[in-house]
Amino acid sequence: MKIFKNKLAVTIIVLSVAFFGIIIYTIKSDQKGAISGGAGTVVSPLQKIVYGANSKLKGFADFLLNFSEVKAENKSLTSSNIELENKLLEYNNLKEENERLREVFKLTESKDNYTYLGCNIIGDSGGNFLDGYTIDKGEKNGITKDMIVISAKGLVGQVISTGSNWSIVETLTSPNISVAIMVDSTRDSTGILKGYKDKKNNNIVKVENILLDSKIKEGDVIMTSGLGMIYPKEIRIGEVMSVETDNVKVMKSAIIKPYVDFNKLEELFVVIPSETRDIKYD
Repeated sequence: MKIFKNKLAVTIIVLSVAFFGIIIYTIKSDQKGAISGGAGTVVSPLQKIVYGANSKLKGFADFLLNFSEVKAENKSLTSSNIELENKLLEYNNLKEENERLREVFKLTESKDNYTYLGCNIIGDSGGNFLDGYTIDKGEKNGITKDMIVISAKGLVGQVISTGSNWSIVETLTSPNISVAIMVDSTRDSTGILKGYKDKKNNNIVKVENILLDSKIKEGDVIMTSGLGMIYPKEIRIGEVMSVETDNVKVMKSAIIKPYVDFNKLEELFVVIPSETRDIKYD
């Protein structure tokens, strides 16, 4: 029985080697008639398996090679995409800056009797930016207390103190600032604009002491009136959000949304009059 098993094992090994040799030879042979008849019939299923395995191995090898190329190409495309995004961001920033400066240019052209000194914000002057700003220009640049500050969108506030190379600007949202206003649609020069904190501690801008017969309404544009010569005339401030009537005081008041976003200010301009010993704006 043991001898039989050994012979069977040897026979299987020999046949396997023979079949494997035939398969290899058949794959490499360019002549179809090298193996024919019964042997060809027996080997064909095995040839299919080996050919299929060979095709899969070749496909896998091609995939590895292509994957490496695709990975490299994808890396290159990612790098190009980042570069394009950076260029687009730079373009948009330049476009926005150009638009802001164009707005300032329009204002300076209409009021060319002043000098406009550009400056940068370098910090806040209190608990947050809404309380005011510290700017990087001061007395050596010709800035003195009470000069007004604008941005491309409109009135920002007023200089309240200076150093040799810095100044502090208080904004419209401060309760310390008072501005005589004018309603653009009616040209009424009535009411005083001041900063307030509402019940939710939000900074708001409000116009009080508006005459009861005033035609002020929601959507009206509010500008400086120039009264008192503290601010130049017709500097844009903001838009009327709502109007309230106080029957006790026989006056109206209006909530104003400033055109200036005090959380997103970039370029500021100090408006310098020709006479700086006594700051007045005509």
